[in-house]
Amino acid sequence: MIHPKDATKISTGTHSDPFSVLGIHQIDNKITLRVFHPEAEAVDVLDAKTGRKVLALDPVPDALGVFAGIAARRKKPFAYRLRFSKGPHVWESDDPYRFGPVLGALDEHLISEGAHLDLWKVLGAHVMTHEGVAGTHFAVWAPNARRVSVIGDFNGWDGRRNPMRQRGHTGVWEIFMPGLGDGEAYKYELLDGNGNLLPQKADPFGFGAEHPPKTASVVRKLDGHDWTDAGWIAKRDALQRIDQPISIYEVHLGSWRRVPEDGNRPLSYQEHATELVNYAKDMGFTHIELMPISEYPFDGSWGYQPIGLYAPTIRHGTLEEFRAFVQACHAADLGLILDWVPGHFPEDIHGLGNFDGTALFEYADRKEGFHPDWNTLIYNYGRREVSNFLVANALYWLREHHVDALRVDAVASMLYRDYSRKDGEWIPNVHGGRENLEAIAFLQRTNTIAYGQVPGIMTIAEESTAFPGVSAPVDQSGLGFGFKWNMGWMNDTLSYMQEDPINRKYHHHKMTFGLHYAFTENFVLPISHDEVVHGKGSMIDKMPGAGDDKFANLRAYYGYMWGHPGKKLLFMGCEFAQGVEWNHNSSLDWHLLDHPQHRGVQSLIRDLNALLRSTPALHQLDSKPDGFEWIEEGAAEESIYAWVRKGEDGTKPVLVVSNFTPIERSARRIGVPYSGRWVEKLNTDAAAYAGGNRGNMGFADSEQIAASGRPDSILLTIPPLSTLFFELDEPH
Repeated sequence: MIHPKDATKISTGTHSDPFSVLGIHQIDNKITLRVFHPEAEAVDVLDAKTGRKVLALDPVPDALGVFAGIAARRKKPFAYRLRFSKGPHVWESDDPYRFGPVLGALDEHLISEGAHLDLWKVLGAHVMTHEGVAGTHFAVWAPNARRVSVIGDFNGWDGRRNPMRQRGHTGVWEIFMPGLGDGEAYKYELLDGNGNLLPQKADPFGFGAEHPPKTASVVRKLDGHDWTDAGWIAKRDALQRIDQPISIYEVHLGSWRRVPEDGNRPLSYQEHATELVNYAKDMGFTHIELMPISEYPFDGSWGYQPIGLYAPTIRHGTLEEFRAFVQACHAADLGLILDWVPGHFPEDIHGLGNFDGTALFEYADRKEGFHPDWNTLIYNYGRREVSNFLVANALYWLREHHVDALRVDAVASMLYRDYSRKDGEWIPNVHGGRENLEAIAFLQRTNTIAYGQVPGIMTIAEESTAFPGVSAPVDQSGLGFGFKWNMGWMNDTLSYMQEDPINRKYHHHKMTFGLHYAFTENFVLPISHDEVVHGKGSMIDKMPGAGDDKFANLRAYYGYMWGHPGKKLLFMGCEFAQGVEWNHNSSLDWHLLDHPQHRGVQSLIRDLNALLRSTPALHQLDSKPDGFEWIEEGAAEESIYAWVRKGEDGTKPVLVVSNFTPIERSARRIGVPYSGRWVEKLNTDAAAYAGGNRGNMGFADSEQIAASGRPDSILLTIPPLSTLFFELDEPH
């Protein structure tokens, strides 16, 4: 009934093709059944339709747990169930080895080609009904393994119990496990090519995970969510173009707000769906950007060392609760951006590293496959299955979870093979250069497919070098991103702001240099979490002076930022001048809003966002030089900057004037390109922002007096440490 060698391999968990042995088979015109269950003392076979006993299986000698028998009265394979007994305990279940495969020939072909754009729909754990029975289908890519098993409480975490079926040359293993459903914890147990037992692995396509420090994957249903955001999806294309106002609120969900009376726990997805969404909407932001929420093992990585790329972290709730948060954003007309990390992954033993006993997801040579800065592994972008894994992951978040944009972390580390490496520590590309050609091709492919497959989305690159064409189309040799973070602008301007005002005249160019390249990419101006950690201090800490001057500096800088070409991004807490640098283990210091100065900064950001959204000149031509004109860029002695922003139709231009000294410039003439009444739209020194309330009585009429190289000018009082916005309301 069973060959002794097969029986031994089954009982020891070393058989590479268990489906050829276990289950029901027609051999020599006899219906033979074989079962492995090391905990059972006796096994009966029942007819699945009638529940009647068909036969009792016999234990196989010298193969503990293996049972076999012949259904003498049956001529053809039939649907059956198994009844096990051990002493007084009796239980029934369906046999995984009586079910046929789930994956089809087309799936196999696309997986082999690295071209399966719905890869998450066939790999991972999927609750389904198969051949009339409810259960979960498991599938995982491990081409160099000798045996792969799914393990969990359902089989005592015993890898001998449920080894999987290998699917041809795809490297994929699969099994349908009847009776398992949503919420089941599981892992994979693998033997490498030499038969060595590897550490238990979480599912690369797991849609859920256990709470850290536990590391198992958890079965989560993907279908069945009742999406009600069709209206938002239909209009988001019009809201995420480069000519639209975009102001992003960057958030770390674990520390935005905590509940001290409940063990200082972070808010859940459901709580954020109310509190965070309402706050961001009230503040006038157009988007919320979440620092990485793909499952990650170590809190201190802030999510930037993910292991479960397909699982929203359980720290804040389930996959279904995350979707409810997305839906709440859309109901409030807020776009949702996720930080996405395809640049590296940690070496935790339950993760992707050495997954099947080989360098499967990562480059084999650590000169290519290891990040010295972060002690992490680098994906092998040139391997088609790995590229497919990552491209499909981008589509997964955009399609399955209705996310509106992906901000790709650490792009520079992907583009260059010598990134943060010394001579001799990196391997040149095939042409002898430093560019990672495979990573470039991967990024281009991801952007091409994402924009092509999901209308209205956007992708954003955190890229810190002068790599050309980051936001240029792929057919123009660009990387194809929608936007790029302007790291140079951020570094230069923050460096300037940290100077004592008396010295700023010597660094005047730091505030103007960004305009030399401001229109070479579609830029986002980022004041991100990276600027308020690791000893850098908070934004208010960076400002020189004391007391009111510190707040005036910060308000003037924010005004300058909102008046500058480029979309805006501000990290949480910066909008109300968080007093200390960010700590991921603590809530923001919301109590500071009891103080007028902090409340004033918050009110300023709210009003700047409202001004940005209502004023076409401040956003329509963010990425085009036609929308910007310097009025005064060389007033270094006074540390004054003045420029004009223009909209697409040229009407209602906006004049922005910044004064970065603590000296009031009264009766200061500023040239204007158009004559008429210039109405003051915002003054960062206003009393509403806890400023000195110095200004211009709401408007200034131009005069035919030359200034700033223009024949017309307006006479202004420019408060100390301030930024002013004027809109041409009544042209002459």
